[in-house]
Amino acid sequence: MERARVRITEALWTPWEHAGLEHLRLTTGTDRSVADGLVLVVNDAHIYRVTYALRCDAHWRVRELRVAVETGRASTSLRLHADGQGHWTGAGGVPLPALDGCLDVDLAFSPFTNTLPIRRLALTPGASSEIAVVYLTLPDLAPVTDGQRYTCQRRDHYRYDSLDSDFSAELPVDADGLVLDYPGLFRRVPGNH
Repeated sequence: MERARVRITEALWTPWEHAGLEHLRLTTGTDRSVADGLVLVVNDAHIYRVTYALRCDAHWRVRELRVAVETGRASTSLRLHADGQGHWTGAGGVPLPALDGCLDVDLAFSPFTNTLPIRRLALTPGASSEIAVVYLTLPDLAPVTDGQRYTCQRRDHYRYDSLDSDFSAELPVDADGLVLDYPGLFRRVPGNH
């Protein structure tokens, strides 16, 4: 019996404008990918410690999200499950129809989650796709649907456009689809893989 091949990739990012750090450990196999992250954010005089785990199937569709936020003595956590076809459930298997149609997750505090649609869509240069994602912000972690567009300009360069605002960004990525620089938001720490 052949042993499944597993690849572990690690990355660090820092925010452009405030103190913080994100450490990602991405484990990729033939049938799934699992991202474990630790994010430290200093924002509005608060320090947030965030842990997240994202499990994707072989096609980079999110199947499970676990995220927890601690600040001072307060903590919040969220666990979501997806069927890979755009249907989500929360605690106790309760359906979340407001998230129907979303295949990806966007954690506003992490550049890693841009990798999910980049890998799942596998766009060729010049191609573009509009998607809906489950969007989460700190500290409340209240999931909402957010419209986005990804355009592949080159294999190592994508354009991100918010469909709900005028925000856009040019995203250079590495061979794994991990963001190298998210202008104004995050920078990859050089030399980590």
